Amino acid sequence: MKVVYIAGPFRAANSWLVEQNIRRAEELALRVAEAGAMPLCPHCNTRFFNGTLTDEFWLAGTMALLERCDAIVLTDRWPASSGCRSERARAVELGIPIFYDTDAVGWLPFVEWCNRP
Repeated sequence: MKVVYIAGPFRAANSWLVEQNIRRAEELALRVAEAGAMPLCPHCNTRFFNGTLTDEFWLAGTMALLERCDAIVLTDRWPASSGCRSERARAVELGIPIFYDTDAVGWLPFVEWCNRP
């Protein structure tokens, strides 16, 4: 089974907006699973860890997770996040396939990729 990294903004001005970012990533993670791949959603791994360690630690850790994945899918708001832009750039460097959260027709290439041997 392919493992797909979910990338989207996490940090925000307040806890309500952080939670909205997490929910958006969770919804995308479920769509990835429904397409046939296993989502890796760092938002869910660290949702309650805010303020426990440095941003640098969490950013380095999530980058290490990305490097072990078969593909990355970016939420619709990824360009607003410097972390997501860095994750996308790293995926490009490593040749990891990049997909974008999009409508049903635009999602078809991802579904097809998931189901390739």
